[in-house]
Amino acid sequence: MRIGLIGTGRIGTFHAEVLGRHPEVGSLVVADTDTERAAAVARSVGATAAPGPHEIFAWGVDAVVICSATASHAELIARAARAGLPTFCEKPIALDLPGTIRALEAVAAAGTQLQLGFMRRFDAGYAAARERLRTGRLGRLHTVRATSSDPAPPPAGYLPLSGGLYRDCLVHDFDIIRWVTGREITEVYATGSDAGPPMFREAGDVATAAAVLTLDDGTLATATATRMNGAGYDVRLELAGELDQIAVGLTDRTPLTSVEPGGPGAPERPWPGFLERFAPAYEAELTAFLRLARGEAPNPCDGREALEALRVAEACERSRAERRAVSLSEIPTLL
Repeated sequence: MRIGLIGTGRIGTFHAEVLGRHPEVGSLVVADTDTERAAAVARSVGATAAPGPHEIFAWGVDAVVICSATASHAELIARAARAGLPTFCEKPIALDLPGTIRALEAVAAAGTQLQLGFMRRFDAGYAAARERLRTGRLGRLHTVRATSSDPAPPPAGYLPLSGGLYRDCLVHDFDIIRWVTGREITEVYATGSDAGPPMFREAGDVATAAAVLTLDDGTLATATATRMNGAGYDVRLELAGELDQIAVGLTDRTPLTSVEPGGPGAPERPWPGFLERFAPAYEAELTAFLRLARGEAPNPCDGREALEALRVAEACERSRAERRAVSLSEIPTLL
């Protein structure tokens, strides 16, 4: 297959490395608005550098992988759809609901495939938790606890472009809670704190957030996130049922120290970031996309899944601003 990759930042470079050595990829073409960076990435992975995204489409490819700046995602998705190309896109489709819906309408009108980059669906731990829950080994699920903690904040210039902590970070938790449990989130109550560096207040964002989620069967879930977890990168999910309780992300690299006598101490090598923690999942999702593009497998995470996770994030932002519980029925969807 001939794959076109747009965007050679940190995640784009990682995807280029995976695709460059993938046995199903015969050739790879990469592009970026930073042409020097694209050329350097192309040299490092044995790909061809294109002058820009336009050439990705003009030169002819079998599928497109979008890893560019968030503001460009919706337009590139629509363009790929019009070209009849299966597309993989890093989340989000857009930072708002109207932009997301317009892009999905373009995909639906073209009848093409769009896979979104919710990599946790391809992580072995989350898959095992889903299987245990679905086979009844936990009994009736009553409580879900999700946490996502970055070891250090992103650059100040990124924050106004990120969509905020709920849309940029917690959206992964909202998606994985839906995927693992098979349940919809019906109501949220969210709050956040901008204590810490002033750049969060200046961007209208929060450094730490928490949300209480009610699922459609009455199960309660909490989701917390922070940009300021100096101990390391910490992403976990706990599922508590009437018969058993399990955890995803609890390993000897989890940046969590017990203060109980004889309890586990600080990890020798805590996870430094998301690429290290989820590297196998990122590779697995691209393999799944190549199978989808060849027509060999169904879509494991289509754009409508991203829309539902974004609707939860939107409800959380409204809840934080208005200091009240928000029903998902208040958040529009036109698909």
